[in-house]
Amino acid sequence: MLEQIKEANDIKLIDPSEYRELAREIRRFLVRKVSRTGGHLASNLGVVELTMAMHLCCDLPENKIVWDVGHQCYTHKILTGRQDAFDSLRQYGGMSGFPKRGESECDAMDTGHSSTSISAALGLAKARDLQGRHNKIFAVIGDGALSGGMAYEALNNAARLRSNMIIVLNDNQMSISKNVGGMSNYLGKIRTDTNYTELKQDVENALEKLPHFGNRLTERIRGVKDLIKRIFIPGMLFEDMGITYIGPIDGHDIGQMVTAFNSASKLNAAVIVHVVTQKGKGYPPAQKDPSSFHGVGPFRVSDGTLLHSKKDVPTYTKVFQNVMLETMEDREDVVAISAAMPTGTGLSAVAEQYPDRFFDVGIAEEHAVTFAAGLALGGSRPVVALYSTFLQRAYDQILHDVCIGSLPVVFAVDRAGLVGSDGETHQGIFDIPYLSMIPNVTVMAPINGRELKEMLKDALHHAKGPTAIKYSRGEALSLYEDQFEELHYGKGQVIKEGSDAVIIGVGNIFDEADQAVKILGEEGYNIGLVNPRYIKPFDKEMILDLAGKYDKIITVEEGVLNGGFGMMINEFLSENDYKGKVRCFGIDDRFVEHGSVSELRKMLKIDGESIADSIRQWMKE
Repeated sequence: MLEQIKEANDIKLIDPSEYRELAREIRRFLVRKVSRTGGHLASNLGVVELTMAMHLCCDLPENKIVWDVGHQCYTHKILTGRQDAFDSLRQYGGMSGFPKRGESECDAMDTGHSSTSISAALGLAKARDLQGRHNKIFAVIGDGALSGGMAYEALNNAARLRSNMIIVLNDNQMSISKNVGGMSNYLGKIRTDTNYTELKQDVENALEKLPHFGNRLTERIRGVKDLIKRIFIPGMLFEDMGITYIGPIDGHDIGQMVTAFNSASKLNAAVIVHVVTQKGKGYPPAQKDPSSFHGVGPFRVSDGTLLHSKKDVPTYTKVFQNVMLETMEDREDVVAISAAMPTGTGLSAVAEQYPDRFFDVGIAEEHAVTFAAGLALGGSRPVVALYSTFLQRAYDQILHDVCIGSLPVVFAVDRAGLVGSDGETHQGIFDIPYLSMIPNVTVMAPINGRELKEMLKDALHHAKGPTAIKYSRGEALSLYEDQFEELHYGKGQVIKEGSDAVIIGVGNIFDEADQAVKILGEEGYNIGLVNPRYIKPFDKEMILDLAGKYDKIITVEEGVLNGGFGMMINEFLSENDYKGKVRCFGIDDRFVEHGSVSELRKMLKIDGESIADSIRQWMKE
């Protein structure tokens, strides 16, 4: 079947009797390819039939499908002629694991963060209406993404739409029983049938003409009808908002979904079609443990075993988890907050051991931060653990609700810096500028696991205001742990003295700075090495001391240069009439594509060899 899919809309050439076999082929293809490259597997296995049904109802690229988050778009990419690119999935220079307009006209929007699809689709629908076109607009959103407040803002606005838009609610939690689901599916079909709509209107018109009792009888019947709908139809929340609801229906029954989508497309309003799917469907290891197979590295197809497992290697996330467990045992005021990612942020063990002091707020980063502010005001010591890229979503709440009041909230900023294969939407390269510009906040960056441990303990025990500790994904380095010095607020550490120049390496890029120093050292250059520890406030006294010793100062950071640490140091030195020269290594004004961290560092010229090459050339000049 797959050999017949060369480009968009080719699925319509497949005989309906062969749809089930096509779905099986797609699942085998996905398991085989993702087992080699890694990627988001369970979510993609769950939406195979759903994607097929939408493609059968669409003419792409004229019609639009907006994928919320977008990590479940693999079948969509297969059906739009990108099968051959799957060998390079999420690899440097290869195909993205998310929708990318640069890859295909059939990708309606570049996505990567949650709860955005309804807003974007509504914008596309209004643009269509303004231009007098009639193409179909689909927004696909998961039940998890509906915990994000932006989705409800969009639903509230979508209720006013007087033309068609189809919101596909992909519910993979299997939380609705078959009996209720069957009745709701049946009633949903009836309610969208034009004959039913016309009959209902005719009955109401006839009753209203009856003298004395007509209006009251009509209202009574309407009331009974709404009561019945509330009993049998779980979608009344959406109905009450003014959005037509169809479902729940079987998200693995292509015929049922095609019928629902075609019916929904005939209404001049926003319509929610609620489909129930099974995450990981068709591959037993993913069905059994969909969380582990949400985002997975290369694995053995026969049993799902990871091929490059590093379970015994301590990670920064594991260090964070251990400090939290240790501290919460001694301190009953310490609480932990996650936004639907307890496993990724290391809080699963905390949730198990201290369930009363762990709060998973769902995909709602804005709420998580202001909730933490309330906890802090009430006397608790909250720790908000979020990925750097997702903390961006709560910027206003950090500034307005936490920092203005200088509340003692600790932000554990996981996945800071380059994260690799997820690409532009997930790289944590903006946190230094967006955090450092806010008054009252302290920003710290450890260079090894020992420093993370001590920084977190110091923040929990001594911080009087908001503190952000940013650390990278993966293995916790042990580099220079033997030279660890006690933390002092706002003070950095000189690791190595030099004479020709000095490198200040920030946090997770410190190992590259150290490599550059060693490479140049083998060539006869004597380069100093400094760990700033604190990004804000940085150690001004130490920087001035370095300015007095060196006529060349280099900063290295795994983040954007604009507004970054190097810019702050350069500005400070300029204000203090530094006569030497400053070079800042980091990421210039750009978004960074997907690839391994080592490949991306080399491409961005912030790996040890590239830094050494640049400094060597600078010395010669």
